Amino acid sequence: MEADASVDMFSKVLENQLLQSAKLVEELLYSEIQKLDQMDEGELEHLKEKRLEALRKAQQQKQEWLSKGHGEYREIPSEREFFQEVKESKKVVCHIYRDSTFRCKILDRHLVILVKKHLETEFLKLNVEKVPFLCERLRIKAIPTLTLLKGGKTQDYVVGFTDLGNTDDFTTETLEWRLGCSDILNYSGNLMEPPFQNQKKFGKNFTKLEKKTIQGKKYDSDSDDD
Repeated sequence: MEADASVDMFSKVLENQLLQSAKLVEELLYSEIQKLDQMDEGELEHLKEKRLEALRKAQQQKQEWLSKGHGEYREIPSEREFFQEVKESKKVVCHIYRDSTFRCKILDRHLVILVKKHLETEFLKLNVEKVPFLCERLRIKAIPTLTLLKGGKTQDYVVGFTDLGNTDDFTTETLEWRLGCSDILNYSGNLMEPPFQNQKKFGKNFTKLEKKTIQGKKYDSDSDDD
């Protein structure tokens, strides 16, 4: 009986929340309709032209990114081609990997997803054994490492999984959040709230790290050394 009462109470609370959300959406729509009704033909035409222009610019930007290889997770075979790629793209994520390192394959799975979602960023990978001079120049000390570049210059690094919850089971959103902290892609969530901090299963495995500052933003991260 008590269990049934709890279920009924939960259902009523959920129903009330849904009704409130629906009411809020309805009020916002009504407000927008009122604004449109108060506009004359000239204002409506101007608004339409502005939106069409914004769509045209967005489409042109998308085509420009695609022409530079954005939208594909590609391996760069040589140092010369790497420098050419980062010169042409404003934001680049480059995965420095080794075939024998299984955590590199974990990163690959997440990067394949993010490359389709974030056309504003170019996603590349380099085999550490094929470009030793470049890896020395980029100061690569551990594998895997994500080198984050803006305007052709190294901006930041993600070394191993320390900043990703210090677990092999981190989510794609966690990696997306970490890259967003470096402003290397457009992250729509809250940069001050790492996704892994809300996942209870990670709680016992981590110790608190000091606050880090990236692009003027501070965030907390948890990690244990492997």
